[in-house]
Amino acid sequence: MQWEVVIGLETHTQLSTASKIFSGASTAFGADPNTQASPVDLALPGTLPVLNRAAVERAIQFGLAIGAHIAPESVFARKNYFYPDLPKGYQISQYEIPVVQGGSLTFQVEGKKGEFHEKTVQLTRAHLEEDAGKSLHEDFAGMTGIDLNRAGTPLLEIVTEPDMRSAAEAVAYARALHTLVVWLGICDGNMQEGSFRCDANVSVRPLGSQTYGTRREIKNLNSFRFLQQAIEYEVQWQIAEIEDGRQIQQATVLFDPDTGETRAMRTKEDAHDYRYFPDPDLLPLRIEPEWIERVRAGLPELPAAMQARFVGDYGLSAYDASVLTASKALAGWYEAVVKEAGVANAKPAANWLMGDVASQLNREGIEIDAAPIQPSQLAKLLARIADGTVSNNTAKKDVFPAMWAGEEGGDADAIIAAKGLKQMSDTGELERIIDEVLAANARSVEEFRAGKEKAFNALVGQAMKATRGKANPAQVNALLKQKLG
Repeated sequence: MQWEVVIGLETHTQLSTASKIFSGASTAFGADPNTQASPVDLALPGTLPVLNRAAVERAIQFGLAIGAHIAPESVFARKNYFYPDLPKGYQISQYEIPVVQGGSLTFQVEGKKGEFHEKTVQLTRAHLEEDAGKSLHEDFAGMTGIDLNRAGTPLLEIVTEPDMRSAAEAVAYARALHTLVVWLGICDGNMQEGSFRCDANVSVRPLGSQTYGTRREIKNLNSFRFLQQAIEYEVQWQIAEIEDGRQIQQATVLFDPDTGETRAMRTKEDAHDYRYFPDPDLLPLRIEPEWIERVRAGLPELPAAMQARFVGDYGLSAYDASVLTASKALAGWYEAVVKEAGVANAKPAANWLMGDVASQLNREGIEIDAAPIQPSQLAKLLARIADGTVSNNTAKKDVFPAMWAGEEGGDADAIIAAKGLKQMSDTGELERIIDEVLAANARSVEEFRAGKEKAFNALVGQAMKATRGKANPAQVNALLKQKLG
């Protein structure tokens, strides 16, 4: 039997506010345990929550960016459950009326054969809520420590429809969402610190069926690699269970990166298990149209709009445009190169950024804004390739590494001069060298004239060798063809 995978994601995005959602305590990461938990976060008697306006504004930004409806009035509710790191015994969240409703996100997905296709995922909602504290199991022999610094940190929980049909689509969506929230500046996107973490709801059903299977929720996936591994394992596990005649039980599961397996943590709760009811300490949140328009006016150019512009203005493919807008810093760097080098160099600039520059960044584990060269320096190198001063091969092999290492101040012209890399431009001298190559390789000349194309390549190689790689390959090809008749 063939199976179809059905995936929906819930993403907890920590908002980039200086203080918590209902108190003035700091949200800075890395403080000593329990030093950033205020009386409100601890739910001490007599304390009352006060909503953080900056958290609401970030939710509005996100809603506008995905084309969602911003609810003019939304309500906070108490989600009741017991856990040691939840002092109140409930979490303040939004349930029936979230602040962001609907919307969609479109992105590129790589297929099994390396091709790319566009995918759009519909979003159900994005609602504001507070984070819980953290249970610490290490360093406590037979005991658990509780750190409440994170309690009350503002989250925007972003929930999709069950629109994804593979782990690859889920990861591509998560990457696109991560890019967007960081681009907007509403989240720092640091997955190691828990600023962006995903829960994956996974089920399988017979191909062609319109009935959803029983889902299991994989909690707290804080890397794209873990997200992919967890979904792939869970899918195979569910299929094996069903094919062996067993039923899938709705459950919350955890992913173990060491074993690459998921394991059940508890049976999955439904909404009624949490006994939601409106929080009596918080008034309904009202968002006036004027506030929405002020936020809209302050939005930056969004990744999707920039991708469309790169395709239209620079002739890039949709895939190239999506790669170059993976971060605002990368997109800005690329545009700075094109501004210096000219639109004619837009495609070569894209190739360099996605190729040699990206390789160097990956090797050194740094981002584009930490690169040792500036856009203007790469633009100059592209100009020297375009005007024939150096070949593309020489630029990649000799000039660019020297620029990256800071030789001659990273200046392409100075490096070319210091290393004697300038291509031969004297046509008369090149013709003389080619005549000598033809005279010294009479057998290759005969083979070419007898129809063996490989012989021509051999002659090109000999000519380039004779010029120590300084000849323009296109010019060598043209002169050889001319002289061979």
